Amino acid sequence: MADPQTQPPHHPDPIRQLEAVVARLRDPSGGCPWDLEQTHASLVPYVLEEAHEVADAIQHGDDRHLKEELGDLLLQVVLHARIAQEEQRFDLNAIAESISDKLIRRHPHVFAGAEAADSAAVKATWDAIKAAERAEQTADGAPSRSPLSDQLAGKVRGQPAMAGAMTISKKAAKAGFEWDDLAGVWDKVHEELDELKEAVASGDRAHAQEELGDVLFTLVNVARWCGIDPEAGLAGTNRRFLDRFSRVEAALGGDLQGRGIQELERLWQQAKAQIRAEANSPAS
Repeated sequence: MADPQTQPPHHPDPIRQLEAVVARLRDPSGGCPWDLEQTHASLVPYVLEEAHEVADAIQHGDDRHLKEELGDLLLQVVLHARIAQEEQRFDLNAIAESISDKLIRRHPHVFAGAEAADSAAVKATWDAIKAAERAEQTADGAPSRSPLSDQLAGKVRGQPAMAGAMTISKKAAKAGFEWDDLAGVWDKVHEELDELKEAVASGDRAHAQEELGDVLFTLVNVARWCGIDPEAGLAGTNRRFLDRFSRVEAALGGDLQGRGIQELERLWQQAKAQIRAEANSPAS
């Protein structure tokens, strides 16, 4: 049984209780060695991982899983706040106050009697207020606004590559760097595919990797033009592949070694048909 003296003080507010638990983990006297080693930078992979797991739980409609993953993501916020608090920079209260102030300031249609007929109007107001805030910061002696390319470089630095590509694509298009129509985007896709084929045929792996990136970036632009989410699309493909693959494995007793491509393709198509039939059955 744990020594009661080592337990964090109980707090009726669950958020404050979590703060106390994290503070105990970060206590140099008897805290957790792993937690004590963490910095803002070392925690970045965990922030991204937990955010992805939250998204996965949402996509699967699993409330129990979602609650757990949101807790893991909240832990990351509290950990970062604790690290900053130890260095007397800011704390969890400052984070909460800052985002509350921002939400109130950028929602005048809710908190200040302004009008907003629809979500497009809300977004326009948000962008206008954000631009005014940036101008005010510059007037107060803050550094002048950097070029869009510099802003985007900072914005996407911590994002997964595909999400970063969509961010860049949207902002560049809004600034006027855009095709005239979707046909132009498709022409670019075919151009980049041809260049990828040539790079692969040349045997230059570094060049092929660059060209593969160009193909993926252009496909992200197709997604933007069509109003679809490439990350969600790829995640769905991953799930479908694993579902079909598990059925192929089951049909072969878990042993794929030595099987011909014709047999594997036949079982793959059979798995697809089974999944389609299950989805269309009255019981589903």
